Amino acid sequence: MPEAASAPTAPKATIGDSEFDRDTALTPREPGVYDIDLSAGWTIISAVNGGYLLAVLGRALADALPHSDPFTISAHYLTASQPGPAVVRTDVVRTGRTLSTGQASLFQYDEQGREVERIRVLASYGDLDALPDDVRTTAKPPAFPPMEHCFGPEGGPAPVSGSSAIADRLMLKLDPSTLGWALGRPSGKGEMRAWFGLADGRDADPLSLLLAVDALPPTAFEIGISGWVPTVELTVHIRCRPAPGPLRVSITTRNLAGGFLEEDAEVWDSADRLVAQSRQLARVRLG
Repeated sequence: MPEAASAPTAPKATIGDSEFDRDTALTPREPGVYDIDLSAGWTIISAVNGGYLLAVLGRALADALPHSDPFTISAHYLTASQPGPAVVRTDVVRTGRTLSTGQASLFQYDEQGREVERIRVLASYGDLDALPDDVRTTAKPPAFPPMEHCFGPEGGPAPVSGSSAIADRLMLKLDPSTLGWALGRPSGKGEMRAWFGLADGRDADPLSLLLAVDALPPTAFEIGISGWVPTVELTVHIRCRPAPGPLRVSITTRNLAGGFLEEDAEVWDSADRLVAQSRQLARVRLG
């Protein structure tokens, strides 16, 4: 008998035509004001992921400002966002020849129909393609196993009960040396490393880098703390436009004190370039 034909491979999504692009798309209401329906596909438990929210606000500012690429963006997370309708309001603070600065806030509505501010950002934008090629650095790409020797969410328990929605939209392959928490044997080192991409194959761009820095399981898991670790503040620096191919993300925590920890992230592209850096302050719910 002839061999059965293999199932056709789904075509790879492209920048501008992927689930990430559709779920971060905004509808202009008036100049500087945008409507969006936050997708439940990017949730952790019932709250919307902070990196996805940052990408939504980043897209709004890219439309509102004369420059399209985020260089630095700082966000304060005021209240947990929920899937559903939201409005983004932007304000142009300053425009210049090489950099422009703006701020944006995302609002949702409470049970009485009143607006509640969820997240507020201040950002500077420019043109990544206009940056000089000169690089002088002591930073080195993280060393961890090839993708085929790493493990995805399907290979272990969900990091937090009910948190699988966002995992279905990501290609995450975690370094086995940072997976002790999944086996009940956390290393205590506060490190998390993974290959990262979008599940539909869309290559990375500056906006998806805003998601990448906040998409891995929390480093708190490897310290021996489980549960939700909500972000209080997150600052991201985009250093250059990423090359096609999977990214490598490395996150470390050095200090947990008073119920708060910091996470420092580096994102490297397939050309061994440091394309994004971030630091966030997160709250830990101690038992």
